[in-house]
Amino acid sequence: AFLAKKREYDHKSSVVSLSSEHRGLVKHTGGCHCGAVRFEVWASPDLHVFNCNCSICTKKQNRHFIVPASRFKLLQGADNLTTYTFNTHRAQHTFCKTCGVQSFYTPRSNPDGYGIAPHCLDDGTVQTVITEDINGKEWEKAVKEHKTIRDMSKP
Repeated sequence: AFLAKKREYDHKSSVVSLSSEHRGLVKHTGGCHCGAVRFEVWASPDLHVFNCNCSICTKKQNRHFIVPASRFKLLQGADNLTTYTFNTHRAQHTFCKTCGVQSFYTPRSNPDGYGIAPHCLDDGTVQTVITEDINGKEWEKAVKEHKTIRDMSKP
């Protein structure tokens, strides 16, 4: 069973895109702790965040929302990223070589998109966060039964 929790955030003014590709989305910016890695991502100001209980997400407390690759742009730090993979090697767990923070990664469920850590976004563009628990301990079953996760990386 999936559980939903809602948490309100202070919302400062943000730029909402009117282009057809990004209509209704907000440009969020963020990065790692030391600032070597910086990115921008177009997503809703109301985030749907996954809280997975698989082995790596549990150890890293990897909560993330998923976006299509076309809505993500690495602004700096490509040379400061390193990647960890295991098992199927489909998930690409990228993190900063300096501070060790994973601000984004390529999830196994959506290898054509990115999983973004909401806690690595700069303040001011997030209105609400809804967190959905997903049973990553039974990954194949959970992803098969989930009605929308695979579509989250589609433009």
